[in-house]
Amino acid sequence: MRLRNARDLLAGCLFLAFGFGFLILAQDYRLGSARRMGPGYFPVVLSLILIMIGLATVARGFLVAGPPVRDVAGKALALVTASIVLFGFLVQGAGLGLAVAALVLAAAAASRNSRLLPALLLSAALGGFCVLVFVRGLGLPFPALGSWLQG
Repeated sequence: MRLRNARDLLAGCLFLAFGFGFLILAQDYRLGSARRMGPGYFPVVLSLILIMIGLATVARGFLVAGPPVRDVAGKALALVTASIVLFGFLVQGAGLGLAVAALVLAAAAASRNSRLLPALLLSAALGGFCVLVFVRGLGLPFPALGSWLQG
């Protein structure tokens, strides 16, 4: 077989790496069943889905011709990665809403087409939505307001 699409091959390998990585990390959690899901059920199912997507994408790299890999968007990659790290640092201290808002603002800066007002509106909407769904609705143990803001 001859490689016809390096982008798909690299993307598929990334999906496979994340899928196998999360599958290995989820082995310490109780799986449960589809009816009574344990804490490891969702990570395992999501990992298997990522692995299937990765295998399909790698196969596509050998079957479908695509453009060559030219430039890597280093600035965008760094900003999106930094936004995820920023979320991890902020979620306990500032709370879920502000951490999500900061993640969206930092990741929006990675786009050449990003404008400040729509990014601010989107960050506020997503921060509020995440608090309503995950903290209020699902009761997940994330602070809506972190310890930094409660005094």
